[in-house]
Amino acid sequence: MTKDKLPITQAVRVLKDKGADFTLRTYKYEEKGGTPVASRELEVDEHRVIKTLVMEDDRKNPFLILMHGDKQVSTKTLARVLGVKSVEPCDPETAHRHTGYVVGGTSPFGTRKALKVYVEASVLELPVIYINAGKRGLLAEMSPQELKRVLNPIPVTVAI
Repeated sequence: MTKDKLPITQAVRVLKDKGADFTLRTYKYEEKGGTPVASRELEVDEHRVIKTLVMEDDRKNPFLILMHGDKQVSTKTLARVLGVKSVEPCDPETAHRHTGYVVGGTSPFGTRKALKVYVEASVLELPVIYINAGKRGLLAEMSPQELKRVLNPIPVTVAI
């Protein structure tokens, strides 16, 4: 795909507006394929493919958590860290309402509503990450330092 043919999503607009250093990477999206497909298609370690999960606490306050593709979020630990009774993933319709993105294309950049962003702390230690750029089959390759500069996410340790 030539550079001028790459999609311009809301996430890409935000990254460009913030002067982020990133490279768009496309791959053949597979329904319910998730990070294993992205890592296989881009020939990168799944640990470096970062998923953007939309969650809500027990008071229905939405937030994002960025997690390694090969890990899960311990919702019990996350709730304890956040000082709430519980947290749970949003259903696809609610996630779309909060972010403006469809499941499989959810980016932490350019969400419809300003959402608090948490990140698994070890993500920030990687040399490079691949994170959704606002469309299924489209990832932004960047340094975790750029992610930190643009989003200022709150580091947490909740991976299992």
